[in-house]
Amino acid sequence: MVQKAKILLVDDRPENLLALEAILSALDQTLVRASSGEEALKALLTDDFAVILLDVQMPGMDGFETAAHIKRRERTRDIPIIFLTAINHGPHHTFRGYAAGAVDYISKPFDPWVLRAKVSVFVELYMKNCQLREQAALLRLQLEGGQSAGGHNNKEPAGLLAELSARLAAVEEQAEALSKQLDDDSADAAAVATAAHLERKLTGLRRALDALEPGTGGPSALPSQK
Repeated sequence: MVQKAKILLVDDRPENLLALEAILSALDQTLVRASSGEEALKALLTDDFAVILLDVQMPGMDGFETAAHIKRRERTRDIPIIFLTAINHGPHHTFRGYAAGAVDYISKPFDPWVLRAKVSVFVELYMKNCQLREQAALLRLQLEGGQSAGGHNNKEPAGLLAELSARLAAVEEQAEALSKQLDDDSADAAAVATAAHLERKLTGLRRALDALEPGTGGPSALPSQK
């Protein structure tokens, strides 16, 4: 069974957290609450998250400062952040959100269907990344086993490599379709940022897979997985 992804919800108002849980419950993932920036950073020390929904207006450490801490940590810097705010201060305020590392910036009240669709994109990407990392680790073990056995198991690693390449190609195809859909729906910075994030992740996975191709050094050429 595939483990559920964790989604971090950060807001100082319990009613807002409750509303987010109601909207995202249909995704059937694990929703984790944090009522402050400090509490969010503590949760990020021990758990891996597919995406973070972060309220901007919070007492003490606000959303911008919390995001800055998240992006400074090597463990969490690549987690997508969606900013939520009840106050629209104009383009400068929105730009500050993107500058802080957000992939999207949504003003309240927002469309529940749109928010759920945006979050599902990053959940799907996270799940695909987890599956591919597991397959890459399995492939590395098979390759190492084949080498230690004097090359008698060469066909099995080759088959695994072909299967992994096919799976990655399917994810790349889905990402390409998603990018086209985003371009059709909106040309704003959020759509561009989302598509770029997907592209960077998949490019890294493809490079890791290419490192396993014959003539590239075998398992030693595969980047270590974090």
